[in-house]
Amino acid sequence: MVATAATSAFLPIASSASDSSANTSGALGGSIPTRIDACGTGFKPKSTASRNIQVKANAHAPHKVNGTKVGVMDGLKIEDEVMSSPPPRTFINQLPDWSMLLAAITTIFLAAEKQWMMLDWKPRRPDMLTDPFGLGRIVQDGLIFRQNFSIRSYEIGADRTASVETLMNHLQETALNHVKTAGLLGDGFGSTPEMCKRNLIWVVTKMQVIVDRYPTWGDVVQVDTWVAASGKNGMRRDWLIRDSSTGDILTRASSLWVMMNKETRRLAKIPDEVREEIGGYFVDSLPVVDEDGRKLPKLNDENADHIRNGLTPRWSDLDVNQHVNNVKYVGWILESVPLPILETHELAGMTLEYRRECRRDSLLQSLTSVVSNSVGDLANSGYVECQHLLRLEGGGEIVKGRTEWRPRYGNRMESWGELHAGSA
Repeated sequence: MVATAATSAFLPIASSASDSSANTSGALGGSIPTRIDACGTGFKPKSTASRNIQVKANAHAPHKVNGTKVGVMDGLKIEDEVMSSPPPRTFINQLPDWSMLLAAITTIFLAAEKQWMMLDWKPRRPDMLTDPFGLGRIVQDGLIFRQNFSIRSYEIGADRTASVETLMNHLQETALNHVKTAGLLGDGFGSTPEMCKRNLIWVVTKMQVIVDRYPTWGDVVQVDTWVAASGKNGMRRDWLIRDSSTGDILTRASSLWVMMNKETRRLAKIPDEVREEIGGYFVDSLPVVDEDGRKLPKLNDENADHIRNGLTPRWSDLDVNQHVNNVKYVGWILESVPLPILETHELAGMTLEYRRECRRDSLLQSLTSVVSNSVGDLANSGYVECQHLLRLEGGGEIVKGRTEWRPRYGNRMESWGELHAGSA
């Protein structure tokens, strides 16, 4: 219907024969009643026609375009009075019927408006907010940030599973994207606008990670993260990593953060303005990992089983706050873990306490003490615990930690097979 109305505004619709007859009569001044002959090819004037106008009997009826006659009538002569001619063809009288065109346009807009209103343009709820880059979304009343990751080929290790550093990077990425998606990201690295005004940044003081199962190449994991208050001047951030296809929990992590002045490199209290910014995003919940309150023993050259010297940060190890990213510390700690543990066991959990930051020109040592003595005995090997220290070569603790290791799945199956064959 819309297309027909719009087309009719520009293209004429052929008139009937009777319309042509009536219009022809009117066009000749209204004084010559006419009739169409039997063949419809011409017309003859009646005997009462005006004596001053003579028309040939075989003259053809003029054609019409939009009601205007075109063509020439050969037998028409005007002797005593001048017949009124049709108005000259101008731009104005050649324009289409604007009323019909306006009606067509109105019909189109009404149809488009109807389709527009049928769309779902409901405002998004806080639990459906998405970040502008499509990296994740805020769910559950705007308090939890969720993001999926696909495990890449360059993120797996010799055991064909994702490394613990890969998982730690996913934790850090979701934390920053949470701040960004919530609209709290200033011009700093995870800092809010009020924090940026005061040169404040977040630094982690403690991290606990429990890994139930490592994903493999091609797996897609779902990471949920949220924040909660921790004391008067701290913040806790928790994570859950799940298998996106099954929903099984793969990793649980909990961390504590405090503020540091970017210029003085000293810890600072949380200003009231910053607390007002982030307070609405705090979740009243318990940590996903029970806090390991055991005191970490002090390691030194005498009681450490393995020491790795000469660890130096590279330029790529620094973040935008000009200090070494906390994920890099994990790799340095594992540098001093005995090779038999790395070959036969996998990291099941770790607790890290960050003492001070590391700068680009620092020279580090990694110390490890193995608590268990069954490493290397595949038939009887069980869980192994290690103590760790990352320190400056000139003195000064950087990170203290504890790791727990379990036999790899293949080794557990092999040990079970050997034991079962021996009992038979």
